[in-house]
Amino acid sequence: MDLMIRGIAVYLFLLLIFRISGKRSLRNATTFDFAMLLIVAETTQQALVGDDSSVTSAFLLIVVLVGTDILLSLVKRWSPRLDRLLEGQPLVILRNGVPLRRRMRLERVDEEDILSAARETRGLDRMEQIKRAVLERNGAISIVPRREP
Repeated sequence: MDLMIRGIAVYLFLLLIFRISGKRSLRNATTFDFAMLLIVAETTQQALVGDDSSVTSAFLLIVVLVGTDILLSLVKRWSPRLDRLLEGQPLVILRNGVPLRRRMRLERVDEEDILSAARETRGLDRMEQIKRAVLERNGAISIVPRREP
């Protein structure tokens, strides 16, 4: 039973930490970010299993973590408010070529992130060519180009 409680507690803690860290935290990971993720994974593993390294405990923890994830996805489907709280909602970060700096600062997105998304998805290379840039729930930036006259 202790293993199940630890599993649920660690799951909820990681959910909270990744929600606080923002949408863009894992989307554009650097080498250092990857190393930090590995450290977090190792630390999490130690917190989950403690001194018990049996296969049975590992299987039980996997079932608890996946089960918690499934249960939470069902609850989010039932409660749109909880879904928005946990997953966020799309956020316009540029309108008519003008960056919305306060929103960008809160989400830790800069102009280069927007231009990079514009180049990759639409072949655009200037802010003036963008009608709207939206930071999606998954951390991706969607670009709506201006229509040419």
